[in-house]
Amino acid sequence: MNTIKGFFSVINRNKQAFVGLIILLIFLFMAVVGPYIIPLATQTNYAERLQLPSLEHPLGTDYAGRDTLSQFVHGSRNVLVVAFLSALFTLLIAFIMGTVSGVVGGTVDAILMFITNIILTVPSFPIMMVLSMVIKISDPVTFGLVLSIWSWAGLARAIRSQILSLKQRDFIEASRILGLGLPHIIFAEMLPNITSYIAINFIMIMRGAITASVGLMVLGLVPFSSTHWGMMLQMAISNTGALYGSSAIIYFLVPVLGIMFFQMGCLFFANGLDEALNPRLRAQ
Repeated sequence: MNTIKGFFSVINRNKQAFVGLIILLIFLFMAVVGPYIIPLATQTNYAERLQLPSLEHPLGTDYAGRDTLSQFVHGSRNVLVVAFLSALFTLLIAFIMGTVSGVVGGTVDAILMFITNIILTVPSFPIMMVLSMVIKISDPVTFGLVLSIWSWAGLARAIRSQILSLKQRDFIEASRILGLGLPHIIFAEMLPNITSYIAINFIMIMRGAITASVGLMVLGLVPFSSTHWGMMLQMAISNTGALYGSSAIIYFLVPVLGIMFFQMGCLFFANGLDEALNPRLRAQ
């Protein structure tokens, strides 16, 4: 309880992190509760296509006369679930690779870092494009895997560096002398010391995953969900001519601003996350 209280006390003190937390909570509420409050508009009404915001349609309508707000709210769930799964898979792969490489060392370290370096030399987005064309993406889990499978290498190297640094600390040497097992050393001694670093990277990976998923959908490579913000952008560009100054600009700007505010929330929240999760920084 004291730990939780200390965490929120630090976040509340850091105004930028507090604003970021509020933004992220709003998006989380919209994704979890929003679809139950605002039903998805599926009925087409071309007589009301590309309407400007009004009381009936607070964010206007799309190219088929459907309410933009309902699409945005329902799409937020898909966006956040895919981003969360992508960050989770990326973190798991990076943690396993970086920890095993740093703890075991020797030949294992050389082989794992050789694989990691190869992956780092190839840009991730073109690989995602190829994978999205080869693999049929029909659910958030598959989409998250495609986004994570080539995105873990940089974090794995960083975690390895953290592990190598921790291996030299006195408390790790003491754990070895006391005969404590390797799982205890990794999960009870090392992991708590890099929790804040991992948490910050988790938030940043989610941020990047949203950009990547939207990019793939705008290119038309992943017809995952009609309400996903990336598909909204793709439809706004291909079906309405939003980029040429038409009245569809509102339909185009809604997902753009959603992505912008979510990423801003991630950056702001991450600003105070290290201090909130690191007891030594909280004490200072």
